[in-house]
Amino acid sequence: MQNFTFYNPTKLIFGKEQLSQLQTEIPQYGKKVLVVYGGGSIKRNGLYDRVMAQLNEIGAEVFELSGVEPNPRISTVRKGVEICKNEGIDFLLAVGGGSVIDCTKAIAAGAKYDGDAWDIVIKKAFASEALPFGTVLTLAATGSEMNAGSVITNWETNEKYGWGSPVTFPKFSILDPVNTFTVPRDQTVYGIVDMMSHVLEHYFHLEENTDYQDRMCESLLITIMEAAPKLLGDLESYEHRAAILYSGTMALNGILNMGYRGDWATHNIEHAVSAVYDIPHGGGLSILFPNWMKHNLNVKPERFKQLAVRVFNVNPAGKTDEEAALEGIEKLREFWNSIGAPSRLAHYDIDDSKIELMADKATVNGEFGNFAKLKHDDVVSIYRASL
Repeated sequence: MQNFTFYNPTKLIFGKEQLSQLQTEIPQYGKKVLVVYGGGSIKRNGLYDRVMAQLNEIGAEVFELSGVEPNPRISTVRKGVEICKNEGIDFLLAVGGGSVIDCTKAIAAGAKYDGDAWDIVIKKAFASEALPFGTVLTLAATGSEMNAGSVITNWETNEKYGWGSPVTFPKFSILDPVNTFTVPRDQTVYGIVDMMSHVLEHYFHLEENTDYQDRMCESLLITIMEAAPKLLGDLESYEHRAAILYSGTMALNGILNMGYRGDWATHNIEHAVSAVYDIPHGGGLSILFPNWMKHNLNVKPERFKQLAVRVFNVNPAGKTDEEAALEGIEKLREFWNSIGAPSRLAHYDIDDSKIELMADKATVNGEFGNFAKLKHDDVVSIYRASL
């Protein structure tokens, strides 16, 4: 286990009818508030009106940026930055899922930067300051509500990158499971895959003496897998929505990976796919992750076996580490298939015509991955196995 310092300043406000906390939290930062959201779902389900009522109660001067895309684009970030600079915005409020929050983080950082916000995303510039922001979460998936990370797409250049800074933690996040009741089944599934993928990215590392961290990861995966089918059978169950919502936050708020850094190559591989084809992130991960696992099984087969035995109840008796591991990978695939997640790129009408292009984008900064270093040919092989 490596030396580490844990830091997470986000105040998590969880449970029913917590929206009134906006009246306590926002006035600490000012009166001019930019509300950032996506399509029309928060207006259809009434959340928009409830948020605006709370802002009216504190006398906030409200500005709006709507239309944030599922893979948030730098063009939308630039619109938000312009509003912040022109109107002297004091505080941003993201009302939505991970895409809205990621976009808000980029706006918050871009508003304090003299150049183009894309410079921050591509790490040409570092975000040393940002406008304060909070979130009202509507989708269990990315964990962006309690971390400093963000993923932004440049659709003009077909680039999609993750970035982050210590200044882009939300000041607070309000998580009411009721606000996720209207999330459609497919988006619920993608969110479940995404949070499980975050845990798996943590799990595959090369550090020793991480027994407790391993057990946290394993227990979270088991919890999600137990709750997921129950939730999909009753999409308005408060109990199951709450379990999945909390799991998504815990999967990527820094608690699981104290003392080591996970792999994160599969996310990079998927970002290249959705940068070119604009597919759902969770759908891409469900296709790619098992194939990444098979491709890198020989790096540390006992690690894959441990996952298979502890999480997927594989009986290791009479099996090699590799055999037990492969059985576990198949059980992961079977679980994701059982909840309706895709297993082939063909599901999105993706063929082999742009594999080289996607591999070029994935490896633009050279080889990557902390558990297993991937080169261009490795990425191509994983894509081909995923067709």
